[in-house]
Amino acid sequence: MTSDDDRLAADLAARAGRQLLVLRAFDGDPDDLRRAGDRGSHEFLTAELARRRPGDAVLSEEGADDPARLAARRVWIVDPLDGTREFGEPGRTDWAVHVALWDDGELTAGAVALPAQDEVLSTADPVPPRPAPPSATVRLVVSRSRPPDFVARLAGKIGAEVVPLGSAGAKAAAVIRGDAEVYVHSGGQYEWDSAAPVAVARAAGLHASRIDGSKLVYNQAVPSVPDILICQAALADMLLEAISSVR
Repeated sequence: MTSDDDRLAADLAARAGRQLLVLRAFDGDPDDLRRAGDRGSHEFLTAELARRRPGDAVLSEEGADDPARLAARRVWIVDPLDGTREFGEPGRTDWAVHVALWDDGELTAGAVALPAQDEVLSTADPVPPRPAPPSATVRLVVSRSRPPDFVARLAGKIGAEVVPLGSAGAKAAAVIRGDAEVYVHSGGQYEWDSAAPVAVARAAGLHASRIDGSKLVYNQAVPSVPDILICQAALADMLLEAISSVR
């Protein structure tokens, strides 16, 4: 059942994305654009959450971390501009806005806006689960700038096509939409990189875990998420075994 939190996550991600598109339409120095995008989106999201959910804590990539969130029951985990590098590159569409809610130990709502693709994926309107394809057609999305060092070995073992993309949100979205079957990352992320993508992926019936199969945990004192696997549920056991064998 869709809740007000699901709808709020989708609404805020969409609105932040529209503001970023307006900003991006102006010519200027790419680094200035990136800084303005990060700052402006953060200020919008935190102000709206303070207004509409004044009792909740917020963990944002662009904000100072308040340790009080560790005692909070509800924490919004946001990445105001995921894929800042891509945002500053003309023509790239693989950047995103992430808004997720951690409620009493679990991710309960989330949205990934892909403004340059005119799309918002969210727990308010989950994508229906898709059937897994034959293993020969597996498409594996990875970071275009920091792919895990074992990716080539993994791709060879499972016969996958490697597809580099920008932001974590864009990579997760490719799996959620059925444009790819697997997203794997290792080498370090933070909670805001994956909270919203994981919430949306799970709502779509996908598998999401650490690359050793253990649970993804959020609202930690050190908000790091060292690695992640998002994939078609039917492929999870095979992929976890294959990753273990090539690492």
